[in-house]
Amino acid sequence: MRRSALAALLALFVGTPCLAEVTDVSPAGFTSRTVHAIAAGPERVWGAFGEIDKWWNGDHSWSSDAANLYLDPVAGEEFGERLPGGGSVTHMEVIYAEPGKRLRLRGSLGPLQEMAVTGVLSVTLKPTDEGTELTAVYAVGGYAPGGLEAIAPAVDRVVNEQFTRLGEYLAP
Repeated sequence: MRRSALAALLALFVGTPCLAEVTDVSPAGFTSRTVHAIAAGPERVWGAFGEIDKWWNGDHSWSSDAANLYLDPVAGEEFGERLPGGGSVTHMEVIYAEPGKRLRLRGSLGPLQEMAVTGVLSVTLKPTDEGTELTAVYAVGGYAPGGLEAIAPAVDRVVNEQFTRLGEYLAP
């Protein structure tokens, strides 16, 4: 019983997801939504977007090294990656930036990039007594041979994992 209470208390400070789910899916698209309680204020969470190389899982990058990732949370800038040999990847373009409140990016993450699909990742930061409630909604649509239903849960897991890692990175 004591161990359960301690685990619950630690989870609050680490920044675990309150909710992660695929909220809508069809052959032509899907929507993934994840909500996280983060033990840092919205301004600090916003600042950590620019430190994406410190919390994004490098296994979910083309170079397999998170140190190659960068994100400048300013409209017109990108979430990108430097590749060995001078190559580069634009994962997403920043299309809306309201510091400490809202970040919106457009693009296709991971294997979606090879399909005729695009997505919009909308991240909203809401101050709470404990820090910040981060809500991320990734809406993806377009054409993919065989449809997008099968890949939706995997994309949801990966997006959820990254924001869980952000919460862990910002934990006191």
